[in-house]
Amino acid sequence: MIKMNLAFAFLCLFTVEPWRVCSQQQQQRLLVNMTLVPSARASGALCLDGSLPAYHLHRGFGAGKDNWLLQFEGGGWCNDLKSCLDRAKTRRGSTRYMTKWEVFSGILSNNATLNADFYNWNRVKLRYCDGASFTGDAVFTNKTTTLHFKGQKIWEAIIRDLLPLGLGKARKALLSGCSAGGLATFHHCDNFAKYLPTNASVKCLSDAGFFLDERDISLNHTMRYNFKSLVQLQGIEKNLNGNCTRALYFPDLCFFPQYALRYISTPYFILNSAYDVFQFSHILVPPSADMHGHWKQCKANLAECTADQIDTLQGFRLDMLGALRPFYMNSRRGGMFINSCFAHCQSELQETWFGDDSPRINNKTIAEAIGDWYFSRNISKEIDCAYPCDATCHNLIP
Repeated sequence: MIKMNLAFAFLCLFTVEPWRVCSQQQQQRLLVNMTLVPSARASGALCLDGSLPAYHLHRGFGAGKDNWLLQFEGGGWCNDLKSCLDRAKTRRGSTRYMTKWEVFSGILSNNATLNADFYNWNRVKLRYCDGASFTGDAVFTNKTTTLHFKGQKIWEAIIRDLLPLGLGKARKALLSGCSAGGLATFHHCDNFAKYLPTNASVKCLSDAGFFLDERDISLNHTMRYNFKSLVQLQGIEKNLNGNCTRALYFPDLCFFPQYALRYISTPYFILNSAYDVFQFSHILVPPSADMHGHWKQCKANLAECTADQIDTLQGFRLDMLGALRPFYMNSRRGGMFINSCFAHCQSELQETWFGDDSPRINNKTIAEAIGDWYFSRNISKEIDCAYPCDATCHNLIP
């Protein structure tokens, strides 16, 4: 990353029109430095490998200087010792292996043209290194290895670090996240609101985090098993919504958003594809359910899907809309943007967040829908027609 930036600086100095090249680069790439949290060690709020947690903060300005947007990073989970040990040796389990500079784009952009509602807010990216959507609280140790399952503590440590930097006096705040980070917003939304002034406008957004409790094509509950083992391994159950765990016979199911959502009191927005490509490949058609590779071509190219496979995908969409129906019908303060693009995470990519050819529902982009909802400009509950009717998805279909 540093070498690339030096090369670009050289280009800026010696190009015929340096102001044009450099200004274009600045518009396209905002690089934000990493901040470690040394105080986290005292509370044991450590990444899987024992390294310090971290975040990236880009300061707000002007009318947005007292407003805060926190974005959980995504990146899957580890639900057994082997996968967690492997993960601890990568950027998903250790800040030692992470890039020290992160690109802020989409909802994190500081460009008013590209991010009209949040460009001048304080924007924070919380780095993900615990493997359980910032919810675990346990430690595994033997003679040779220690794994820190401390996502809940990491969340608390980062918040405590940000409060004196201005978060504690926030006037407006939005807690968001993508994928496993989107799932984290379900589990920390109400807690986030409790840290902030009572008169602050606090809301939450999940991007590609509405993971379904769905049977796979072999009729097994693969994702349910994965989440159950994750909850047990990382000591998560005590950090799930208490009202939810008391209501369900199997409390670990509260890790699924569809069961936890009804107990969240803070205003909430759900951004998701009805054909989320991660869920397509890991919930509906996980490798264990397609041992002979009948779905391999369909996963790689939708044009190769058979009519029966498309019917299965349409069934998945209907199940997702069914799980969301109570929220759609009963939440007056909630918002939705459920499109039919084969995508996963759409708020951090500029092309999907807001652009000339960005996805739209009823001619409204994702950025416009979320902005209308947050600022109460308009009712924002958008559900797309079924694939393949949406022509704005052309740039996303694999």
